[in-house]
Amino acid sequence: MKVRQWSRDLALGIRFAFTGGREGWVRMVLTAVGVGLGVTLLLLTTALPNVLAARDERGAARQDLTYGAPVPARSDHTVLVGMTDSQWHGKDIRGRLLQPEGARAPLPPGVDHFPKKGEMVVSPALKELLASGGAKLLRERIPDRITGTIGETGLIGSQELAYYAGADTLAVAKNSSRVVRLTEFGDRRPTTERADPVLILMTLVVFVALLTPVAVFIAAAVRFGGERRDRRLAALRLVGSDSRMTRRIAAGEALAGALLGLAVGTVFFLIGRQVAGSVEVLGESVFPSYLDPSPALAALVAVAVPAAAVLVTLLAMRGVVVEPLGVVRTAKQARRRLWWRLLLPLAGLGMLYPMIGNGRSNGDFNQYLVIGGVLLLLVGVTALLPWLVEAVVARLGAGGLSWQLAVRRLQLSSGTAARMVNGIAVAVAGAIALQMLFAGVESQYTKDTGRDPQRASMQIDLSDRSRVAVAAREFARTEGVQASVAISSGGLGDKRHDPATTSGITVGDCTALRELAHLPSCRDGDVFVLPGKDDDAALRAFRRPGRHGFLDPTYSEGEPGKEVPWTIPAGLRHATARKDALQETSGLLLTPSALPAKAWPTLYHQVYIRLDLSVPDADEHVRTAAARVDRLANAWHWSMTEQSTKYTSLRTGLFVGAACVLALIGASLLVSQLEQLRERRKLLSSLVAFGTRRRTLGLSVLWQTAVPIALGLLLAMAVGLTLGVVLLKMADTAVAVDWSSVLALTGAGAAVVLTVTLLSLPPLVRLMRPEGLRTE
Repeated sequence: MKVRQWSRDLALGIRFAFTGGREGWVRMVLTAVGVGLGVTLLLLTTALPNVLAARDERGAARQDLTYGAPVPARSDHTVLVGMTDSQWHGKDIRGRLLQPEGARAPLPPGVDHFPKKGEMVVSPALKELLASGGAKLLRERIPDRITGTIGETGLIGSQELAYYAGADTLAVAKNSSRVVRLTEFGDRRPTTERADPVLILMTLVVFVALLTPVAVFIAAAVRFGGERRDRRLAALRLVGSDSRMTRRIAAGEALAGALLGLAVGTVFFLIGRQVAGSVEVLGESVFPSYLDPSPALAALVAVAVPAAAVLVTLLAMRGVVVEPLGVVRTAKQARRRLWWRLLLPLAGLGMLYPMIGNGRSNGDFNQYLVIGGVLLLLVGVTALLPWLVEAVVARLGAGGLSWQLAVRRLQLSSGTAARMVNGIAVAVAGAIALQMLFAGVESQYTKDTGRDPQRASMQIDLSDRSRVAVAAREFARTEGVQASVAISSGGLGDKRHDPATTSGITVGDCTALRELAHLPSCRDGDVFVLPGKDDDAALRAFRRPGRHGFLDPTYSEGEPGKEVPWTIPAGLRHATARKDALQETSGLLLTPSALPAKAWPTLYHQVYIRLDLSVPDADEHVRTAAARVDRLANAWHWSMTEQSTKYTSLRTGLFVGAACVLALIGASLLVSQLEQLRERRKLLSSLVAFGTRRRTLGLSVLWQTAVPIALGLLLAMAVGLTLGVVLLKMADTAVAVDWSSVLALTGAGAAVVLTVTLLSLPPLVRLMRPEGLRTE
């Protein structure tokens, strides 16, 4: 019986929602848009697991790095792959040379044929880039003729820059990873790496902190048009409806808005899904096919949003007395109680407290306690803010006319004002906590490279071991290069007599060697010894003049060396290392003529470049020159530090998610503001008709926004700082507050609200016209 009665009353409420005339439809549209925006972001979130899985799957399917695995023998089923990765204005370009060694050689995913030498297949984004007017240097670097495009299965993102070019001179070298031989593409080895507990903690907090404001906005959106709805419900009481039936009918109206919002949100999501394939955010892009929500999570959204609409409405109606003769709102309301509102954040802290001090060495964090604790702390903002707004505005008084109008409005409907800024307060609190956590653990995922960008701007690792002199001359005359230094390195040993001892050798002209060590004097043909910190007696004895050894010695049967014989010459002199050496080295320093000609192909070659940063695209000129000298050369910038890719990916995801949430905040606040102004159209028109200046009313609207948002942001700072400190303690990291970042995040939240308020002023002016007094 109760189920039938509930169904009947909810259905009646849905019917009223769709048959309320123009006013009813406007209210329904506003509610649907507000709920739809939240549903869109929720659906995008439910698609994230599939996005991450799809990108990982695509990356693993085309994997061609062997990571020290044994090199397979040449056969009809093998292909040689050369690595030609590059960059263009800071964006990575994935390049590969393909040389099939038989008729059954494997093709990489997304490629249907092997390009011939001088030909290549490219990603759609790279094809578009190469055809653009500003890519002349890139076309010189990748001069092959385009004969096809890489299919979606061979790319991890719609905007990825990638190509496969044909080759016929590739060869696998023992001491090079730039060319590999494969029997198949893809990495099928099981992952044995232990997940980082702190990264998991950060991931959980990111999801909770980004989704909680969305849920808050959806809860606020289903209550659009509350005042007019309650007046309609009073008419129902007049014709015989009891209070419980009235609440159920109101819940039915909210359910109608939520269901329509689900439909609108689904449409927004499908549109955004297609748009996502043509945009790139912070260097990341996806294909629309990636954005397939998990069926279980999508079903949860479809059930949770309408259910939340009904529950929120029923809870809100408990504070409103709907009588046959009207809605009791003008009577003085009972003051909100504080004690139960404090229980939420205290319970959240209690859930997080047992994990304080865990760090990454004391086991994994309990995911349920992390999610529950962070959620309760953030939801505590929504519980505390109405009490805070009510307590403060009750004590506000004297001021200008616009101020008094705003204060009186806030005193009569402090709950509505708090509801409007709840979402942004939660978002700011979460953002502050995340910023503290990311900033606190950043040093754990950042390591010092030991490289000084003032000494060298770029390093080029050559694969062709016979053209180092040609490369040095080519870079020396490249536009934007101030200086270039070529250095080669290898090893000297003797497996027969002393297999445990080996000495490093470094070869370069006198100018190059002086970049590594302080030399007494130098001319071509000289040899120097540079002692190392860990040299033992055997190694020092091995470096004496007259000792025989082999350059590129053999130390295992699987990796035989060329074993070029060489005798350490007389006249060996000592050198001392520079503290700012271009590379850390010790052993023997040789000038070029002291090295046997046969030994040059056994060495590793690097060229260090110092750029003239005043020259536009100086680094692009260097990369193009490197490709001319050696297609397999690897050119990269020097930096003092480098960060973990997992950390940077998570931080990028946070920025993308925060941008989406801020966009939702702005759009939802604008819809909410417009709905409130529409509700007060007659009141505004009446005030103007009685002589109130429009400027006064405009300022009152600004004050009505400014006071709650100021209180909300102060509360958000307090909760965000508290949560940030607890998370840092959980990560076993020293607590430090970057007040500039905290204030910047708080200011960003205030800027969003200010922008929304300014955008609502033109509609406010139109609503204050005398036509607003008309009624039907």
